[in-house]
Amino acid sequence: MKSILSIISVCLIVLQLHAQKEFHVFPKDHQIIKGSEEGDGSLQNPWDLQTALSQKPDVVNGGDTIWLHGGVYSGRFNSQLYSTINGKNIIVASYEDEWAILNGNVPGPAVATLSIRGKNVTYQNFEISPIGLTIRDETIEGFRQFGGISHNAGANCKFINLIIHGNNGLGFGSWNKTGGTIISNCIVYDNGYIGKEYPGLGEGFYVQNDSDSETRILKDNIIFNNYYKGIEVWSANKKADREYVKNITLDNNVIFNSGLVSGRTVDNIIVASNDRNGINVAKNINVTNNILYHNTNYKGNEVDGDAPSLTIGYYHKAPVENVIVSNNVILGRNNPLRLLYAKSVSVTNNILYGGYIHLLSPAASNLKPKSLNKNIYFTKNKTPFRVDKEKYLFGNWQSAFKQDTDSEHRNIKEFNLNPVLDITKNDFKPNSYRVVLFSKEGSAVNVDFSEYSIPANTKYIIKDVENLDSVLKRGVLNDSALIEIPMNLEKADNKTLNNFGVFIVEFEVPKTIEKLEQESFFKRFFKWLF
Repeated sequence: MKSILSIISVCLIVLQLHAQKEFHVFPKDHQIIKGSEEGDGSLQNPWDLQTALSQKPDVVNGGDTIWLHGGVYSGRFNSQLYSTINGKNIIVASYEDEWAILNGNVPGPAVATLSIRGKNVTYQNFEISPIGLTIRDETIEGFRQFGGISHNAGANCKFINLIIHGNNGLGFGSWNKTGGTIISNCIVYDNGYIGKEYPGLGEGFYVQNDSDSETRILKDNIIFNNYYKGIEVWSANKKADREYVKNITLDNNVIFNSGLVSGRTVDNIIVASNDRNGINVAKNINVTNNILYHNTNYKGNEVDGDAPSLTIGYYHKAPVENVIVSNNVILGRNNPLRLLYAKSVSVTNNILYGGYIHLLSPAASNLKPKSLNKNIYFTKNKTPFRVDKEKYLFGNWQSAFKQDTDSEHRNIKEFNLNPVLDITKNDFKPNSYRVVLFSKEGSAVNVDFSEYSIPANTKYIIKDVENLDSVLKRGVLNDSALIEIPMNLEKADNKTLNNFGVFIVEFEVPKTIEKLEQESFFKRFFKWLF
């Protein structure tokens, strides 16, 4: 009996594997083979992108893959894909060793290049960036407003290894009806525009969640130089009748120089809401293991001017609840951390640099003992804490508010960091690593890769995330597994100073026999087309 059941199980697995399908998409104007709405999704007769994104579950369902072949897909696209199979997502991704770019710089009413209503879909390994966009100012004739992604509805989607940049609007909107979303290893930068009334509009991310059971997760992303804030966990609705800014985790992201491109420096992260009814309160938010940076002369102990890195709370009738801020590096200028309106918050094990920590009395009075603790504060002011306009010496702050019993306060002249702030292996891209470096002097940094078991003599390339189109350095890993990464780089205006850098290090992956056979097939196929 057991052997019969085993045979049946094997047969079911084989049938399930065979049921998983692959579909192909090409741009409508591809030089060799054109995608079309009359296609069937085969390699010989592929879909155009909008046709692929409009398929129903009876055609494309969980476990299936829609391959985007290399090229530029111009348009404003709407995805209605959804999987009906629990635990199995539809995958939409660039075909291996090819790269798809979605270009939203076309006429149209849609607010984003890619708008999404659907569940259980993974969007992976492609770029959303306009082609030929020259007007970034709303006051100039011919201006077009459009963002990158607007995820409007649908639970349990994943967004992995996307590059979203240069769009005239919000980089990524992840709205309240999209619980369980995971956004990981994305690079989001230079999104936004100069507004008619404001110097800069357009966040990297605008994030909400109304689910009580599904947590929204943003992890391992790189977010920088957007026209407005880096991540807004936020709602601007002043008359909310329900909660929808809750259960969100921001973990191990690198966020820097928010607003710099528009001529000002604003929050890298804000967690709050603007609800005047006191109903839609930001709650159950975790801000952990992130690196937040603003340009300043750390060698010269500079803190001049406002450059907040993290703001908690905004409106007095909607104080945040259960916000955890832990194990972050928070670098700003005058006020790296602002606690404005908070009912309950925990700030522990962080490193902070700036002029002072700014609190408003409603937040300060609500703090339970040791809500702030085990932090290291580097401040230029001898009075590192300011509650409203009253200044506190560190000891006075500790005794008056029963906070930071086990924290340290140091003069800003003592400030320094480990040169290697972070190495994060990309779980979705073999042999690719995000490296975050800090060097007050702007000198090169040696990065140790010995714990990753990469064979000696493996070739590698290094890219600066602020110049992804070119290779910064090529090399071969030696026996020591040390790689020297230069910091003193030539950079354009509104770029990061040479005391901080984020780099992608990619090691050569040996090709398998299966991959070589696959490449041979495609060479034969395209030769046949000609």
